[in-house]
Amino acid sequence: MAAEAKLDPMHQFQLETLAGANWNIAGYNIAFTNSALWMAIATVVLVVFVSGGMKRQLVPGRWQMAVETFTGFIDGMLAANVGPAGKKYVPYIFSLFMFILFANFLGLLPLGVLGLHAFTFTSHFSATGVLAIMSFAIVLGVGFAKHKLHFFSLFVPHGTPVVMIPLIFCVELISFLVRPFSLGLRLFVAMMAGHVLLEVLSSFVISSGNAGIGLFAIAGLPSFILMVGICALELLVAGIQAYVFALLTCVYLNDAENLH
Repeated sequence: MAAEAKLDPMHQFQLETLAGANWNIAGYNIAFTNSALWMAIATVVLVVFVSGGMKRQLVPGRWQMAVETFTGFIDGMLAANVGPAGKKYVPYIFSLFMFILFANFLGLLPLGVLGLHAFTFTSHFSATGVLAIMSFAIVLGVGFAKHKLHFFSLFVPHGTPVVMIPLIFCVELISFLVRPFSLGLRLFVAMMAGHVLLEVLSSFVISSGNAGIGLFAIAGLPSFILMVGICALELLVAGIQAYVFALLTCVYLNDAENLH
């Protein structure tokens, strides 16, 4: 008989303390959670992946070729969006892209069949927001280090009438400051929405299976088929969202480097 379904689709996003429930620094709890665990796993996978591609063999193997392909992809993205000055950002953008990519894919692993539960920490705005703020801080640092106060000219497009400068400056400044929020929110919403939908459909499958073969044929089987299709779509979304996050970071770095 099928197991009873959990009808709370948000249950999969709950943080659970794994160690150090009473660990505190300056009044803030720093317990090791399932989110921190999967961040650590994603980091280890990234380190292992990069380490396997650092052999620099004359005739590269598949692993080395995979790492070089991704590195070349990021290098090309920066060259297209930032120009020659973008080459120095390859390590950061590569690490950012691969970290998000691995995090998204790890969260889709069907570990439930083994009694384990994968956790997608990119479905938490606290995680994606920190990544966005980190990228935004680099953009600000580069902008002010290279252009000093002239960096504020980014908020006044060339050719703006003098009388419109105060209004345009305020609009452009607000638009600029919203960037880290929108950057983190986009990834968070995309990953959370897909997982919620899969959870709801799985509850339909389990509930209809418990109700009988007739209801399963009407509601459960179509839901299961739809789940398979959405799982394939989620794999695509996982890659696209990592790409979009890295691409927008490159665009923001271009503003800092070239004041376009």
